Parts: sequence; C-alpha cells; structure tokens
Amino acid sequence: MLSQLRASVVSIIFFVVLTGLLYPMAITGIGQVAFPNQANGSLIRLTGGRIVGSQLIAQAFAGAGYLHPRGSSAGNGYDATNSSASNLGPMDPKLKDRIAKDAAALRAENPETEIPADAVTQSGSGLDPDVSPENAAFQAPRIARARDLPLSTVQAVIARNTHGPALGFIGQPYVNVLAVNLALDGNTH
Repeated sequence: MLSQLRASVVSIIFFVVLTGLLYPMAITGIGQVAFPNQANGSLIRLTGGRIVGSQLIAQAFAGAGYLHPRGSSAGNGYDATNSSASNLGPMDPKLKDRIAKDAAALRAENPETEIPADAVTQSGSGLDPDVSPENAAFQAPRIARARDLPLSTVQAVIARNTHGPALGFIGQPYVNVLAVNLALDGNTH
C-alpha cells in the first residue's frame, strides 16, 4: 500500500513538472525563437520604440479624421480583458435599434453610398482590428474632409494597407485600422 502511494505521488509530481512546467517552457521558447513578433503580441512600435498598439487588437478611433474599426461590445469598448460578443440575436429589438441608429449616422455621413455590412455589425470578439476594403472606402471621404486632404491621398493610404486573403484564397481581403491611422498621421512602424 505504501509503495502504491509513493508511486502515485511520484507520478503526480512527474506529470505536474512535465505538463505544468517543462512543456509550457519549451513551447514558449520555440515561439520566441521561431515567431518572436507573434509570440510577443504583434506589437506595433513607432520609430524610437514607443508601443502604440497591436496588429491583433482593435482600438477606439472616434475622430472624424481617422478610420474607425468595427463596433465593439467588449467591456467599455475594445477591452481585451472583457472580450465577447453582445449575444443579441437577430430578432432582438435592441440589436435592430442599434443597427438602425448606426446606419442612420453613417447615411448622414455619406448619403450616396451603400453602407457595408461590417460598418454596422460587431465582431464576435469585439476586438477585430480590421475592416473590409468596402468599409474603409466608405469612410475615406469623411477622413479626407476632416484632414483637408485629397480623397485620392486617403484612398492611396488605404490601398497600401489592404491585404488579400491568406495564401490567396483563405479568408477575405482586409484593411488594418491602426496601420491606416498611423500612416495618415505620418508615423511609420
């Protein structure tokens, strides 16, 4: 009986050390060597090293001269510690009212253009850092007016920050909001 107890304790200690310490340390080390940028949060640094955000997590940009991300239900908006969707279903009056209010504001901003779906819908995590090229193009006239820039200049910045599907066929084209806003502000990373 004592030998079985000792074997059980030794086995527990062995697997705790193996799966709780050695394996995570090995995977972290491999990640740091093979994919250091991704393993450290895909942080965007300005020239000089100041961190301004991550390529993977949206930030709130409310000024008229900025590209706005998709809406967020995460905490007080874009709160990575409280990432979640709103859980409002398609028949929920609150969802219909929010979409109608957002659509009315967007129509007032750009009355002659069709509103892209991702301009009035929220991402599942509430932290989506990207918008569709259509959403970015929809916002371009407002950005150009607010910054007193030619529309073609804003469109060129958006085009330079538009990415195609992974491997040419996985996913949809997207525009990283933070990258566009940094380029508009004249910052490079």
